[in-house]
Parts: sequence; structure tokens; C-alpha cells
Amino acid sequence: MAVIHDTTLKPTKLDLLTSWLPSRPWYRGGREPKLAKAGGFRLDDPQGAVGIEFIVVTDASGPQPAAYLVPLTYRGAPLEGAEQSLVGTMEHGVLGRRWAYDGCHDAVLVDQLVALIEGRAQAQDQNISDAPAQGVISSCTGEGSLSTDFTVTDDQDGTALTTPQGTTLRLHRVLRPAPDGPFLPPRGAIGHVTGSWETPGDGRVRGAFAVVRSGGRA
Repeated sequence: MAVIHDTTLKPTKLDLLTSWLPSRPWYRGGREPKLAKAGGFRLDDPQGAVGIEFIVVTDASGPQPAAYLVPLTYRGAPLEGAEQSLVGTMEHGVLGRRWAYDGCHDAVLVDQLVALIEGRAQAQDQNISDAPAQGVISSCTGEGSLSTDFTVTDDQDGTALTTPQGTTLRLHRVLRPAPDGPFLPPRGAIGHVTGSWETPGDGRVRGAFAVVRSGGRA
């Protein structure tokens, strides 16, 4: 299990995201985001080398508050060929320099997200070592395994990871609260991840973080 260190980060994750978010096609706020951490979870890298975190942040810079899902990976060295997906670097008080990447472009995160959807991995708490995340629910229907051979596309609606067979794993970068009651997957969905996050008014809502639609199973 990943160890959560009680230490300093310079710059902080929110500082990095404040600079990075306006460059994303799905970002809908102002040029200077006003961010607050609102939720999320971690996944474990089986090799223990890469930190994996799904952060939810709220942004008060636009006409209406918005919540964004930001999957990040943290590495102890640059990821070859991933310069365009680098969010920034941080100095970790225990681990030293860390390279933070948009995790949708990092195969380690994508593999573990698929494992979560298929029930082979468990979401972990953001702030406590060796503790399951509360309220993160995943589901997958059908037989066989999802391919992890994805082409990644960012658009105004989020990030789509598409296999050669046409199966699409879409991450909802702009989060929307689901209606009250049991979560109902979108029509045609064969897998999903849902979770909850805090709202600026000290409330809590939940909705879909990721949805898989089939174009064929690998």
C-alpha cells in the first residue's frame, strides 16, 4: 500500500493546478482559477514506484462554481515521451523532486483505473495510509477484460480513452452531481466509477467520475 507522508510540497498541488488547468480544453473557469480541494482518492501502483491520485477541486473563478476531476501521477524521474502531459514538478519534503503528470497519459494510472472498474483494485483514502476510500464505487458488466491499449483525446467534455475495438473509457473532467437516489449508469455503459465531493456551500454531492461504453470487448 502507498504510504502517505505528512510533509511539505513546494509548490503545492493546488499551485500546480492553478497554472495548468486554464490550458485544458475542458476547463470552463477564469484565467486565474480559485481552487479548493474537494475530494478524491488514490490507487496503488503494484510496483510501488508511481503515486496515483484522483483529485477533485472546486473552482470559484467562473460565473458558477465548478468541480473538476484531475487524475495525477507522481514520479521520481521524468516519464520518457510524456513532456506534453507534464503538469509540473514539486519538491517533496521526504521523497525529493517529484514529476506530476496528467495521469490519463500515464499507462500506470490507466492500468489501475481499469483494474478498479473490473474489481481487481480498491480505491484508497487520499490522506490515510492503508485505508480504503469511503464512497468510491466501481462496477463492470459483461465478461472478459477491458483492453488498456487506449488512444487519449482531450475535448471540451473531458478525456476519452478509446481502444482499437471502439470501447471508450471517458473521464468526466467537469463533474456534475447525479440526481438523488441510486446511481443509474448512462444507457450503453458497461462500467463506471462514482464518488462524492464537497461543494462550496459545505454540502456533499456524488456523481460519475468515469464511464465505459462498449465498442467490443478485448
